[in-house]
Amino acid sequence: MANQVSCRDLAALMASQTPHAVFDVRERGEFNLGQIANTTSLPRSQIEFRIGALMPDRRIPIVVYDEGEGRASLAAHTLKEFGYDVSILDSGLPGWRKEGHPTVSGVNVPSKAFGEKVHHERAVPEISPEELRTLQERVADLIVFDVRTPEEYGRFCIPGGLNVPGGDLLLWAEALRRKPETTIVVNCAGRTRSIIGTAALQRLGLNNVRALKNGTMGWVLAGLELESNPTRVAPIAPAESRKQAREIALRIAEEEGISWVSALELAAHSPANDLGVTYLVDVRSEGEYEAGHIPGSLNIPGGQAVQRADDFVAVKNSRIIFISDQSARAVMAAYWYRQMGFPDVKVLQGGFEAWREGGGAVESGASQDEPLGFETAKKLARTLIPDEVNSLLQSSPVILHVGSSADFAVKHLPDSKWISRGWLELKLPSLCTDKAQPIVLACRDGQSSILAAKTLAEMGYKEVFVLNGGVRIWERAGYPIETGLDACLVEPNDVVLSPSVKGDKEAMRRYLEWEIKLTA
Repeated sequence: MANQVSCRDLAALMASQTPHAVFDVRERGEFNLGQIANTTSLPRSQIEFRIGALMPDRRIPIVVYDEGEGRASLAAHTLKEFGYDVSILDSGLPGWRKEGHPTVSGVNVPSKAFGEKVHHERAVPEISPEELRTLQERVADLIVFDVRTPEEYGRFCIPGGLNVPGGDLLLWAEALRRKPETTIVVNCAGRTRSIIGTAALQRLGLNNVRALKNGTMGWVLAGLELESNPTRVAPIAPAESRKQAREIALRIAEEEGISWVSALELAAHSPANDLGVTYLVDVRSEGEYEAGHIPGSLNIPGGQAVQRADDFVAVKNSRIIFISDQSARAVMAAYWYRQMGFPDVKVLQGGFEAWREGGGAVESGASQDEPLGFETAKKLARTLIPDEVNSLLQSSPVILHVGSSADFAVKHLPDSKWISRGWLELKLPSLCTDKAQPIVLACRDGQSSILAAKTLAEMGYKEVFVLNGGVRIWERAGYPIETGLDACLVEPNDVVLSPSVKGDKEAMRRYLEWEIKLTA
């Protein structure tokens, strides 16, 4: 049984310099509605997948909390099994609120509040959607840089916009400087990345840059049409501009007092001797990272590193080392993290190239760490290939989809019901009372199903089967799938979609109003 910590003691811990992490183990949608300020969202269903990267040192104290209904205790049990030092907040979020401690709503609040602070203090220049539309009709010398991720950009964009993820803007600085007559507009979905991108170019000495007020959401609210499914390939900054970026970064690092760590020092670094946690954050693009990266590094492209700091840097007062190819983009990420108040931020000198040239170990491909406990759970699971599952369907088993509700909505086995893996112990006994009835577990790729099978076996269910390889393999075998969110056993609030994706204008207005008020 994990220790309990009082609200008063947690508040003292969070105000101290002691390295620690506080995790909200409720669903992402619940976190969005209200959370303890400056904590990290780690839904219970994601613990095995994310805790290794969030907490590379198992000696660091962890506190978990929920609504007081039991998920925190279950999460603490899982974390203790993996060797973490974990405590539970006594009385959870309701007790915290009752004692008058601060809470906030929304996701990535620290980063978004910081963006509004930058907007206010630096008087970041903006352009309204209507003004931009007029410029597009009358001015040929105009560039719209969309600093969202390639995935976001691929859905829709400002007409004619070019996808240059925020962290890459530095690579364009010199080329843009040579075109002072060109109007540069930076946009994202809402506000934060537009503001930070524009402020970054201003810091680099550009005066002909504007943030699109309220991004693609503002464009839609102004009654203007977005361009759907753009097929333009993301442009590459001119070679000379990329070359100059390193010199610019070196100047910024000197002016801002940003510290360096050499490849030799990093290679000699032993996490076991740390008194805290060191995060290695690679801010290059996904493609660059997959082509080769330092083992143990996290791939968080620059704009996302600033936009979602609380999603990745869970341990307070930790050390953060930023990595890019030759350190230019890493310097800008470090610059912003210093501005956000992170106390120990460094840059790998010479970047990934210096690491590789110095003989450092290199991995390729996407990060594919298995979830913690996966091998043990896999040995215990009764896995079936699609043909075997199809035969089992004749006996009318209960079919549970235990991946994300977003995956379930896109495709799932016929007659499946969705339930978050975080709710299994608390909800399933009343929903599935016959523990001898066959249960088939499915998810997108089979991993969550394997972990869920172990949980159900521990709960006493006798006939639990896993679709090996998940729904992807089922569909590949030619079996029918269904779509939609009609069959949910619990509220599908595990995913928080941006209002820009949902296309809900009223939600867009509420979101933008909330974001602007973060300045207060």
